[in-house]
Amino acid sequence: MLRFLASRLAKGVVVLLAIAVLNFALIRAAPGDPATVMAGEAGAADEVFVQQLRERFGLDRPMVEQLGIYLKGILTLDLGFSYRQGRSVASLVGERLPATLLLTGSAFAISLLLGTALGALAARRAGTWADTAITTAALLFYATPLFWIALMSQILFSLKLGLVPNVGYETIGAGYTGLARVLDILHHLILPALTLGLFFTALYARMMRASMLETAGSDYVRTARAKGVSPSVVTRRHVARNAILPVVTLAGLQAGQIVGGAILTETVFAWPGIGRLMFEALAQRDYQVLLGVFFVSSAMVVLFNLVTDLVYRAVDPRIQVGG
Repeated sequence: MLRFLASRLAKGVVVLLAIAVLNFALIRAAPGDPATVMAGEAGAADEVFVQQLRERFGLDRPMVEQLGIYLKGILTLDLGFSYRQGRSVASLVGERLPATLLLTGSAFAISLLLGTALGALAARRAGTWADTAITTAALLFYATPLFWIALMSQILFSLKLGLVPNVGYETIGAGYTGLARVLDILHHLILPALTLGLFFTALYARMMRASMLETAGSDYVRTARAKGVSPSVVTRRHVARNAILPVVTLAGLQAGQIVGGAILTETVFAWPGIGRLMFEALAQRDYQVLLGVFFVSSAMVVLFNLVTDLVYRAVDPRIQVGG
């Protein structure tokens, strides 16, 4: 187990360094000059002032030198400094990261639990109205753009019915503390978490249904039924346990990608996470913040993949970590 973890961590470090280089190249290749944008906002767009800004932020140095400085900072866990906001990138990301983890973690848990439950129900009721309703709803939410669902849910559940808050992380100016603040945050979390989780719920439901129907025709399942094992035990211990393995694999891959979906969700619901921070940094041409958010997101993907391998082995003990 220790050798496996050490090997995966070493590979993860190499992957993160490669991603850091690629992100740096892509960001620098994007159109727009941060110095020009800042000079325009300051109301002084003359070339002398723009050149002074480039020198101050190190944008006048050769690209290779800028990359070397950035990679050196990455190796020392220094994500750089945001001159636009006058703060270190690590502090900005650290301030916003808990909100993103709360949103994405809640959406991931909701989608995984609800998706596997609905997929199992659809497989057990294959060919019935319940199966048709679940598969139709899954296809509908899978094909519908996430931002449209977010906007429609705001209009229906917040503006029309008044059941949940429209935007924000907590009630501004309320001054809640302790349990009251926790409940207030959870109240604001309901709508964005459900909205973000619907797409992945549909994905897991379809995967679980297809996997269970395929597993139900296996020889060991027919043998268990021939021995007189009750249908509920066959479904729970033989079909569902093996059918969930592809869902676990898919969930591990999607766990990191759900952060990308959080960018739209956080923007629509004004949720103060790193997705919204990324959007603001993109509009301001704040390269250091963008690179910092990209690096943290990539690290989360690598970490989720490692956790998926461990969970996969726990779900199916036949799998050896050495393999």
